[in-house]
Amino acid sequence: MSIRHTRLEIDLEAIRQNVTLFQGAAGGAKVLAVVKADAYGHGAVPCAKAALEAGACGLAVALIEEGMELREAGIDAPILMLGPTDGSGAFAAVENGITQVVFEPDTLLAMQDAAKSLGVTAQAHIKLDTGMNRIGVRTEGELRALLDTAAQCPNVRVTGAMTHFATADVPDSDFGVEQITRYAAFLKIIEEYGLNVTRHAAASAAALRYPQARYDMVRAGIVMYGVDALEQLPVRSAMRWVTQVSFVKTIQRGETVSYGRRFAAQHPTCIATLPVGYADGYRRAFSNRACALVHGTRVPVVGSVCMDQVMLDVTGLPVRQGDEVVLLGAQGGEKITACELAGLADTIPYEIMTGISRRVPRVWLHG
Repeated sequence: MSIRHTRLEIDLEAIRQNVTLFQGAAGGAKVLAVVKADAYGHGAVPCAKAALEAGACGLAVALIEEGMELREAGIDAPILMLGPTDGSGAFAAVENGITQVVFEPDTLLAMQDAAKSLGVTAQAHIKLDTGMNRIGVRTEGELRALLDTAAQCPNVRVTGAMTHFATADVPDSDFGVEQITRYAAFLKIIEEYGLNVTRHAAASAAALRYPQARYDMVRAGIVMYGVDALEQLPVRSAMRWVTQVSFVKTIQRGETVSYGRRFAAQHPTCIATLPVGYADGYRRAFSNRACALVHGTRVPVVGSVCMDQVMLDVTGLPVRQGDEVVLLGAQGGEKITACELAGLADTIPYEIMTGISRRVPRVWLHG
């Protein structure tokens, strides 16, 4: 049990509500809840359970270890592993009843060997590269070679075919339409082989932007945690990052704060120190740029963010040691979002959420 006052509060009711909202917008498609990267920093097991309670048909992870963590927690729902693997990973996936994304014949053969030795039938989803150029089958020839191999693997069932959009959240790009066309061409080849597969292409933004790409299933990624890049759904942030004031003092005009003396007081200034820093995921890029919430008021971060501490200008507020400070989330009528912090660090909200380190305790609120 942690005694730190710095913590992440995760609202599981917000997770459930966001899944329900996304499901309502999915036009009848099933919802696969993406809980990779420790559920984007929110805690994989509690968030997986909340998503399933809200009606998600299954879960998606990136690594075999992430899938095994869910199985070890007693979760028996379908799990799809989105990332590539080798022979040992394929064996572990089959052993744990985890569906594997495949795009190379060798992976299918490794799954066949594992499934035969275990006396089970494994499942696989074909990954189709329609323009992301990351992983996946890229050509008709590659797809036919994969399907020919699948026909030689009686212990492996191909039950799905997926792709991933590159620019779904980029408003001035229509590349997604081209990807849909390429995906449809791949699906025709799969149909030639007599396979009846679950088709899924769209994650959070694409499912909202391209109704024609919802197919049989959509993947609820960042929208499940309260970020809708297209601002079409009233989703609610599930993450609230809080800490407490550890020290309060007043400095005089001309005095400086923190490493590099990057902040100099222009007048007597009340400084509050917080026991959190970039080792917790509160980025050094926030130095002299970000704000925090104290008593429902926005106050600026001053000076360089340190590894374990950060300072605020709380001049004019009745701030005391032990007062709550919100780094991300709401307090009173004010709110700081992951998107706001991402903008300050020239990154994306995914990186802000997943970058909050494990030394920040997670507290799950069940609503």
